[in-house]
Amino acid sequence: MNSAKNLLLEETVPGGGHTSLIVKRGQLLRVTDLRGGANVSMLMFNATEKSERLNLPDSLKCQHTAKLTVGHCLYSDMGRVLAAIVADTCGWHDSIGGVSNADEVRERYGAGRYQELRNAFYRNGTDNLLVEMGKWGLGMADMLMTLNLFSRVDVSDDGSLNFVAGNSAANDYVELYAPMNTLVVLTAIQHPLDPNPEYAPKPVKLELSAAGAEVAEVCRTACAENERGFINTERFFL
Repeated sequence: MNSAKNLLLEETVPGGGHTSLIVKRGQLLRVTDLRGGANVSMLMFNATEKSERLNLPDSLKCQHTAKLTVGHCLYSDMGRVLAAIVADTCGWHDSIGGVSNADEVRERYGAGRYQELRNAFYRNGTDNLLVEMGKWGLGMADMLMTLNLFSRVDVSDDGSLNFVAGNSAANDYVELYAPMNTLVVLTAIQHPLDPNPEYAPKPVKLELSAAGAEVAEVCRTACAENERGFINTERFFL
């Protein structure tokens, strides 16, 4: 979907890194897993009214799914569409596994301190996201459920959560179209349920481009709830 003539930004987020940006209305954000096995923990906010933010339970409930992929919308707590998944070569993105914290990373991988490792020190998803959120006047109270791109978590009959290894291959990508000005905060960090005993977060590439509203038709027409979500979003700009 991206092309050289409308590419606005290209950036590589190293494994363990973090960034944030506003994806403006009518723009498309492609996230690419460069090596395979990446995980991107992501939050979204209305860039104009940051008290409005991604509501994953509503996103799943209104679309009757726990498997987020092409045709699905990411809803805010106001019933507006923060982003629409318009392309996806991976096929499954986790909405229930959460994000790692400092204690979990220390317990699984060891200390990994800056004093010994310098910039290769072991990072965790919560702190990475908080660093980016602080740049926009947000803090721990604004840390809600995270979307984990490129990861899959299955739920067994007894309710246990099972991380599915190998869900994403090298150069798999997902494209998110923004029908409103959306603040995206993300970190390329291992999923908290990833059983890999080694600290080895993978890099991802971000590409921001302009796009026409027609690219989101696959999401808008997927169900009646999505049609209403897009109408709610458009009313915000009247």
